[in-house]
Amino acid sequence: MGKEQPLESLAMQKIRHTPAARRPLYTAAERARRDATKWTLVQGVLAPVQFLVFAVSVVLVIRYLMTGEGYGAATASILLKTALLYLIMVTGAIWEKVVFGQYLLAPAFYWEDVFSFAVIALHTAYLIALWAGFLTPFELMMLALAAYATYMINAAQFIWKLRMARLDAAVRA
Repeated sequence: MGKEQPLESLAMQKIRHTPAARRPLYTAAERARRDATKWTLVQGVLAPVQFLVFAVSVVLVIRYLMTGEGYGAATASILLKTALLYLIMVTGAIWEKVVFGQYLLAPAFYWEDVFSFAVIALHTAYLIALWAGFLTPFELMMLALAAYATYMINAAQFIWKLRMARLDAAVRA
């Protein structure tokens, strides 16, 4: 048979399979500002509240779509979810200004912010369509579900960033 290759050391195998180093999510100064600002707590409270309202709203919207009942409750839940979205976007922009020095599109959260614009656009389209009577109740609910789908993607982006920040903290420790 052919000549056998020597086995690589375990250390070399580990180096070869280690992902390329990435920039930590926060510099030391940014992390200090993040930890010192009240806006971090505000975001930490608003995010799960918004998610809870979203979860209830999804149930109400699907209930309406399946039974034709509960349009008012579904609509009210969408309006509450949208109000919370606007609130978390404004407070999030303030948080970003405090931590990164700019209101939106800081490099650490650039793509999350970009996708947030799509989330806001769809929620705003729902409000306009509702108030102007552009869509039927069924179409409004479908638009709300489209807005909610983008919200879920955006929420996943932020959860991923939270995980990256925790991994960065573990590496520093």
